[in-house]
Amino acid sequence: MLSVIIPTEGVEQSAVATLAALVPGAAAGLIKEVLLVDRAGTGVIERVADVAGCRFLPVEGSRAAALAAGARQARSPWLMFLHAGAVLDSGWIEETSQFIQRVSDSDRPRAGIFRYARSPYADPSLRDGFKFIARMITGPSADQGLLIARDHYDRLGGHAPDARRSEARLLRQLGRSSRTLLRSRIIMVV
Repeated sequence: MLSVIIPTEGVEQSAVATLAALVPGAAAGLIKEVLLVDRAGTGVIERVADVAGCRFLPVEGSRAAALAAGARQARSPWLMFLHAGAVLDSGWIEETSQFIQRVSDSDRPRAGIFRYARSPYADPSLRDGFKFIARMITGPSADQGLLIARDHYDRLGGHAPDARRSEARLLRQLGRSSRTLLRSRIIMVV
C-alpha cells in the first residue's frame, strides 16, 4: 500500500530514529517497503537497512536526485517521503490509512503533509520563531514529510534531480488546494 522513502546522509542515529517510528505502521500492514536512499556511501546505512529489513539504494548527487531515485524504485501506489530524523506521532497510522482511502475513493488528487511540532527536548531558540513565521507565510516545508499517490507524483513531475530546492518546488506545485495538513505531528529529533 505505501512505500516510505528516506534520504540519508550516512548518519545512523537519525535513520534509526525514523525507522523505529515506522515499525507500528509496518506491523499494521500499512507500510509495504522502506527505502533508505544514501548519498554518503560509507556503508553505515547499508548495514542499518540490512538489520532493519529495508531496501538500500546508494545514490550519487543531490538530495532531489536521491528522492527521485527512491520514487522510481518504490513498488507501492502510495509514496511517503520523510527526512532522516523525522519521527511521526502515534496516531499517524490510522490517519494515513483514512487519508489514502478518502483520496482513492474521490476523483480529486491530494497530498498529505504532516503537522510540524518542535521536539519537546530541544531548547527553544530565535531560529524556531523564524521557522514558525516562515511556515505561516509560505506554507509547509519539506521536513514535514509528504504523502502522495504515485500517479499524482508522476503527473507533477516528481522531484527534479537537477533543480535547486526541488522539494520546495514540488510543494509549491501542489498548491494549497491539493494538499491537506494532517493532524498527526512530525518531530525532527536528530
